[in-house]
Amino acid sequence: MAETWNKKEREKKKKKIKKEKAERRQERKENIENGESNGNMIAYVDENGNLSDTAPDPRKKIIIKAEDIEIGIPKHDPANDGEISRTGIITFFNHDKGFGFIQDQQSQESVFVHINALSEEVKENNKVSFEIEMGPRGSNAVNVKLVK
Repeated sequence: MAETWNKKEREKKKKKIKKEKAERRQERKENIENGESNGNMIAYVDENGNLSDTAPDPRKKIIIKAEDIEIGIPKHDPANDGEISRTGIITFFNHDKGFGFIQDQQSQESVFVHINALSEEVKENNKVSFEIEMGPRGSNAVNVKLVK
């Protein structure tokens, strides 16, 4: 049975690859015998995530407990619920669209307010008292009342 030209070419490539692999293996063995090893191939990762050829300083090692690592939504902390009622000033309110923002006087952060959370009609620069409730997009003001 006659071999095809394509089959002969594949056999030549396989023999060539085997020969190159054997040569590299022999070269590595010779380097190890001469005192050169794979030690120059070791790389370290420093505290910033960069690769370097020097070992990291053991004095800078930070020990992290596995219990302290939180994956996903953090656990509810009842200490944050201490202040229920807050006061603030309405910085923006659009009656046509039915929403606005209140600037909290304590934390100076802006809190979203929807028209359904209002107990009475409000305007910009009115002083109001409200409670904060966490929504899907952040904190929302609920039970909003005018302060006289």
